[in-house]
Amino acid sequence: MQIWVDADACPNVIKEILFRAAKRASILTTLVSNLDLQIPASPYIDAVQVRSGFDVADGYIVQHLQAGDLVITADIPLAAAAIEKGAYALNPRGEFYSAGNIRERLSLRNFMDELRSGGVDTGGPPAFNQRDRQAFANQLDRFLVKHRPSG
Repeated sequence: MQIWVDADACPNVIKEILFRAAKRASILTTLVSNLDLQIPASPYIDAVQVRSGFDVADGYIVQHLQAGDLVITADIPLAAAAIEKGAYALNPRGEFYSAGNIRERLSLRNFMDELRSGGVDTGGPPAFNQRDRQAFANQLDRFLVKHRPSG
């Protein structure tokens, strides 16, 4: 099992939680980004810089992930692609996407995109806060305990 991080929009506090978890659980964690990332020295943490472009990082993750991997992303289409390949998807606010809820999330995302393209100001997501950080950390810990690699 490997953790893949859609790192361009991932909050730094979430990256820090992931760095600690990767070291603690000895799980390879790969951050994929259009930008050069600073990562701590660890055999369990890697960064891949892809060329700039729409969904290039997402495409890289989908191409390289395996069934059973965990993808950290707030990007609904990336989460859907990961689930379709048998992976898990967790957003930085601590919500797991699943086969049971991803269609609804995609429909809502597409509806909001239509509203925005029609000139409607839909606002953005609420500010990332301590409760979100804690929810993410808790979900990640539960996931890692449940899916601990045998060895």
